[in-house]
Amino acid sequence: MTKQPNSRFCFVCGLENPNGLHLHFYQTSPGEVSVRYRVPDKFQGYPGVVHGGIVAAMLDEATGRALMGTDPENTRFMYTARLDIQYRKPVPTGEELHIVGKATKVKRRSAMAEARIFSPEGEVLAEATAILVDVPAEALDRQNLEILGWKVYPENAETKP
Repeated sequence: MTKQPNSRFCFVCGLENPNGLHLHFYQTSPGEVSVRYRVPDKFQGYPGVVHGGIVAAMLDEATGRALMGTDPENTRFMYTARLDIQYRKPVPTGEELHIVGKATKVKRRSAMAEARIFSPEGEVLAEATAILVDVPAEALDRQNLEILGWKVYPENAETKP
């Protein structure tokens, strides 16, 4: 497993976002990422249940990260063009979830991926398929990656705003 970079303020992976999830993703094999995470109660919809928008955000991030790789200098940044979600069962807060993203079809400027959120017992709670497109080169200034804080942080790193 190879740890992927985090950013400073992304809602899902930004370590300095005081309102964010602060997820740390790991590439488990080419085209596959994994993260284990306990969603805090502050992200619930109903008591003890993760808000559906938060579930969607985690699935969205996992699909995109399946295509990113682990080299901060050669990351493939993509926009989500379409995200189809199936909410199978309520996603609980406070329990260790396992989120897995997998690339399913890779093209020159677009790709497809899927992601699943598993319960501690391995049951699929939610899943998604995504169509992603490359961020145009002119829109992505690699010099700004340092400003974004895009790098691999030490394990359990939490930066302060």
